Amino acid sequence: MEFLREITAVIFSIFNTMSPYLLLGFLFAGILHAFVPQRLLADYLANNSWTSVFYATLLGIPLPLCSCGVIPTAMALYKQGASKGAVVSFLIATPQTGVDSIIATYSLMGLPFAVIRPLVAVITSVFAGLTTHFFTATDKRTNTVSSAEELSALSFPQKLKRAFRYGFVEMMEDIGKMLFIGLLVAGLIAYFVPDNFFLLFGSNTLLTMLLVLVVAIPMYVCATGSIPIAIALMLKGMSPGTALVLLMAGPAANIASMLVIGKVLGRKTFLLYIGTLIVGAIACGLVIDNFLPPHWFDVTHLAHTAHHGGHFYYFHVLCSVVLVVLFAHALWGQKAKHTEEKSAHTVVFQLGGMRCNHCKANAQNAISRLKSVQDVRVDLAQQTAYVKGNPTDEEIKSAVEPLGFEFKGRKQ
Repeated sequence: MEFLREITAVIFSIFNTMSPYLLLGFLFAGILHAFVPQRLLADYLANNSWTSVFYATLLGIPLPLCSCGVIPTAMALYKQGASKGAVVSFLIATPQTGVDSIIATYSLMGLPFAVIRPLVAVITSVFAGLTTHFFTATDKRTNTVSSAEELSALSFPQKLKRAFRYGFVEMMEDIGKMLFIGLLVAGLIAYFVPDNFFLLFGSNTLLTMLLVLVVAIPMYVCATGSIPIAIALMLKGMSPGTALVLLMAGPAANIASMLVIGKVLGRKTFLLYIGTLIVGAIACGLVIDNFLPPHWFDVTHLAHTAHHGGHFYYFHVLCSVVLVVLFAHALWGQKAKHTEEKSAHTVVFQLGGMRCNHCKANAQNAISRLKSVQDVRVDLAQQTAYVKGNPTDEEIKSAVEPLGFEFKGRKQ
């Protein structure tokens, strides 16, 4: 029981830390979906050039979103037309820095780290974005502009309502399960990995960096919360370059973000995202250790640490409660819709390849345009379409396959 109590305490601590950032991320996602025109995103983030990656980096650097809070915002950008390269650039740049973490880095680690940290975030995110863009430029997209065209005709109150529904209902339905699985795994990792484990390879900088990457990439830690960890490890002898690897890789990735990226953007983009992050982090860390003056990064006089969010503990608890309620509401809504769909439709078709509510809407719209269909509801969780009418298998197949979805046949 003591073991379970300690594990639960660690998981609660991590969830309590990340909950305000998650809520902020879902809010940004809703606002982007409801208020940002499709054409604006297409002009700056979806064009086939390096500029879309550069704009995504500039957009992401100042935003105070952690590695979990950035996920819904990035997925909203992708669904509204951003290229995969721009999304990967945004995913790496945003959680590594933010106005809050830059100020905290300066106050705790000094001016050199405060300048180098956002500079490295720009370099690595642009490198990752351009690499991803090069290898995924020809990937097929299933996004359409129909939803954006419909939103443009809504009034401000209607758009505001749509923003909250999209951010706090639909996005949670899309990635909520993955986030909670990632949170559980991250909590177990945080509990079982001892602090001195990072020093296993002693003075071998490269091996220590690899060890830090193995532990830091799947574990949740936000940009500001990673600062006291880096200071404590540097006080134990960790090199400044290895500390930078922790400051980069820890906030830029975790189990939750990796699962969502693999699910929504695909395996190839996921491998490019992780690969470029690792290469960029190690390269920048080695540059610091081998080419910059060591006294720039002396933290021996900074033996104190910062308690991230300590002054706002009850605010974090309130955000955690709100987040749990919203996730429960989204889960209950999915089950209620599934029950309604089963009772309201008579012909059921098995589909595949739908990954989010945007995919669901595209498949539903395509099937509803068939003359033989009176009404249709698509169940994302079950990957099925409940159709009222008399469409043939070939009609349903011709409607969904051009969008990149799979038609598996009629369910008996």
